[in-house]
Amino acid sequence: MGGVTSSIAAKFAFFPPNPPSYHLEFDESCNRFHIPEIPRRDGVDVLKLQTRRGQEIVAIHISNPKATATILYSHGNATDLGQIFELFLELSSRLRVNLMGYDYSGYGQSTGKPSEQNTYADIEAAYSCLKDKYGVREEDVILYGQSVGSGPTLDLASRLPYLRAVVLHSAILSGLRVLYQVKRTYWFDIYKNIDKIGLVTCPVLVIHGTADEVVHWSHGKQLWELSKEKYEPLWLNGGNHCNLEIYPEYLRHLKKFVSVVGKSKGGRNSSKRTKTDADDQNRSEPIELENTVKPHIISDLPELSRISLDSRIEKSKKIDKPEKSRMSTDHVDRYRRRKGLIW
Repeated sequence: MGGVTSSIAAKFAFFPPNPPSYHLEFDESCNRFHIPEIPRRDGVDVLKLQTRRGQEIVAIHISNPKATATILYSHGNATDLGQIFELFLELSSRLRVNLMGYDYSGYGQSTGKPSEQNTYADIEAAYSCLKDKYGVREEDVILYGQSVGSGPTLDLASRLPYLRAVVLHSAILSGLRVLYQVKRTYWFDIYKNIDKIGLVTCPVLVIHGTADEVVHWSHGKQLWELSKEKYEPLWLNGGNHCNLEIYPEYLRHLKKFVSVVGKSKGGRNSSKRTKTDADDQNRSEPIELENTVKPHIISDLPELSRISLDSRIEKSKKIDKPEKSRMSTDHVDRYRRRKGLIW
């Protein structure tokens, strides 16, 4: 029964671009993978990573020589690395961070099929690569989850007590709650973020548009309220599900957040870090959260938008039209203009 439920949920939850926006080639002259649709750049690595569930996923790592942190970015539903690469470049440059993004199983040129459990294995593979290949410490990692990417982000964050920070961008309370107004967690639901957010011990920044017609603003609001270490949220007035990057406040707020958590990491981590290296190795083993997290009952949840599964996203009417951001809108349009339900 569980497998059947997961298969049905996957059909509702995942919309990988078809065909993928990029190809993957191996250059024997330099013994490296590259994406022909993306110009080659110094400091950009294209990787294939093996997951614990037997899939091979594609990841991109962007180095910034001035970086003091590394963002591990879990992207939204109807995009892949080829479409979001330019945004990664801008975030790495403007925020002065290293950045790794990856495609879920069944997305882009990653093998397998999309599923909730596969995305958990996918983000673990990306995180392990950061530690093993690039020598990144847990306390220097910022997990960034956009839309459906908030699922694997919070699953991993709930098991890493020394993370520097978490960013939740248009995040969901759970898969079922995107579609229906429910007041309890059901066993067949997917991405039970509402049950995991309370296990996250690092600072959490929530970003959400007030006119989001795909994932109602109340999702972000409640995730922020349930966070243990809240950071000032960013509610973008009139912002919808697909355009938050073009608001000037988006980049300003992110830059401030990255700076603040960077300055405060020393005291916070030194007070927590009492375990030995052996303890850290044991702690890094995957933990099955489903057996440890108790269902969280929603109280006084605002009305959620009921969106049919075959609906199409329309541009939201903005209350106040934002001034144009310094961040280019061209790449946003390219990877955001998708048909279908794209939480």
